[in-house]
Amino acid sequence: MTRLQVATDLAPSPAGPYSQAIVANGFLYTAGQTPHDPITDERVGITIEEQTVQAMENLGNVLGAHGLDFSHVIKATVHLHHPRRDFDSFNAIYEKYVVAPYPARTTVGSFLGDFLVEIDVVAAIP
Repeated sequence: MTRLQVATDLAPSPAGPYSQAIVANGFLYTAGQTPHDPITDERVGITIEEQTVQAMENLGNVLGAHGLDFSHVIKATVHLHHPRRDFDSFNAIYEKYVVAPYPARTTVGSFLGDFLVEIDVVAAIP
């Protein structure tokens, strides 16, 4: 199996020994994207809406680095710091990015430190 690293300056640099994304066997797997500015690495926004926009923009830029977009996404995993409080507001932003048929998705509550959302996706490569 061949693995190809995907990287872009338009999303935050990895904070550890992992890639922004890996291509393998016809799929692109992203690392979790957070609401951090790719240039300053500062957290963007204080609301779930603001932070979801930044995380989705970061994901879009990682997908774009391999010529893909949200229409190629088949699976998403979402971590919410406050799932009960933020689920509906997160969904309102998320649905502006994904297209039908919507990706399969798992949403879980997670301790995320000083940010509210982290999202990773799997995209099919045409």
